[in-house]
Amino acid sequence: MEDGTGLKIEEPLQLTERVNRISVSPTMAVLQEAEKYKAKGVDVVDFGPGEPDFPTPDHIKRAAIQALEENKTKYTPSAGIMPLRQAICDWHAANLGSSPAYQPAECIVTSGGKHAIFNAVCALVSSGDEVLIPAPYWVSYPDIVKYAGGTPVFAPTRADDDFRLRAAEVERAITPRTRMVIVNSPCNPTGAVIPPDEFAKIFEVCQRHGVWLLTDECYSHFTYGNAKPFTVASLPGSRERLIIAGSFSKTFAMTGWRMGYLLAPQPLIAAVTKLQSQSTSNATSIVQYAALEAARGPMDSVSAMLAEYARRRERILAGLRAIPGITCTAPEGAFYVFPNISAHFTAEMPGDTAAAKQLLEREYVAVVPGEAFGAPGYIRISYATSIERI
Repeated sequence: MEDGTGLKIEEPLQLTERVNRISVSPTMAVLQEAEKYKAKGVDVVDFGPGEPDFPTPDHIKRAAIQALEENKTKYTPSAGIMPLRQAICDWHAANLGSSPAYQPAECIVTSGGKHAIFNAVCALVSSGDEVLIPAPYWVSYPDIVKYAGGTPVFAPTRADDDFRLRAAEVERAITPRTRMVIVNSPCNPTGAVIPPDEFAKIFEVCQRHGVWLLTDECYSHFTYGNAKPFTVASLPGSRERLIIAGSFSKTFAMTGWRMGYLLAPQPLIAAVTKLQSQSTSNATSIVQYAALEAARGPMDSVSAMLAEYARRRERILAGLRAIPGITCTAPEGAFYVFPNISAHFTAEMPGDTAAAKQLLEREYVAVVPGEAFGAPGYIRISYATSIERI
């Protein structure tokens, strides 16, 4: 396009409405800002990323190297190699108690847990559908729902109840337009863990209303005190309208490998496989063989990571609670604390986004503002970093 003088005028890029209604992940935005300082040689204390600081266990890395050496670098079936799908079903039954065990036809391998959730939402949620999400929430849930054309509806949880989602709150929030409820336990960002009896009540509410329940089990094996790993799939008669999203990222310190899975009724898995066949085709072949070793191999690294997380959790809670005006619920799972810092807001620092910005610019400390999780007044601090940094 020219302006009449022969000069070209750049037309604004026309993007689709579905892309314009979502935003960049706030946690990724914090990571990018911290990286700018690190590139300048600044020693940033980075509490932003939600990923283990532990290396991937050696036996898993060796399996990937072996897969390369054996030239297992070709396309795989869209749903994943059959041995891995079987191993995931077996692992879930052995470690989380799904009963009866899922079958490979009820399992698909995805490029990370986020991809698993994205696929499930895109396969089930249409324009006009509502998806119920507990707040505070993981930053990606609302945007994934919006991309699919749905409307996120938020069910509040309370700090004085340890941010646990209650069945009564789900019952109040469900409408005739509700298509799905997404539950993350242990929760990012709060560390809340829903007790098994309450989880059973939540599922009963969903069943009674004909609503899908998607449970994100990303942090399933990182629980403290009396909280234990739990899956709704262990409840009798729970398979109808239940979707399990899982990930190797946290459990096996494999965040960059991008390996996740869905467990769900066979017709939904078939639909998601069709969707995946037209997007990623399949998860990376080499990573699938590494994941196969992870699912079949020892779990020693998980208990070692959990013990260290527990030590860090106590240290960071003690430090936060020593600051006047700061309140912080003790997380029962995951590796985050979610303190309320609103007592320190001023005209110069009016909210959590401003506080996070000043912490990075003045103290070189990276955190994620609570507004990103639907919780103004809070900040999320990941203690997946060393005691020395804490």
